[in-house]
Amino acid sequence: MHVISSKKLVDFYVVHPDAKGPLEIWYHMLAESNFPSPDSIKQKFRTADFLPGDRVVFNIKGNTYRIVVKIKYETRTIFIRFVGKHAEYSRINAETI
Repeated sequence: MHVISSKKLVDFYVVHPDAKGPLEIWYHMLAESNFPSPDSIKQKFRTADFLPGDRVVFNIKGNTYRIVVKIKYETRTIFIRFVGKHAEYSRINAETI
């Protein structure tokens, strides 16, 4: 899968160094995989939540952080829409971000 953009992850873990390892692991797991459908994601990421608009929410570091992505399955592209603390996630609309 092509993940756009890893810069959002780097910008986040520069401010939150404890997130660096978990975010890098998450990134590599997605980049090295092929997910043709939501079911294939759920097999690898059991706690992933699926939202309308091909959005997926991933829990990072025991749900301390969250990532919201938009996935274009046909082009194998993942767009990172949000990276933040769990409390910050509660203040966004993950379906439209």
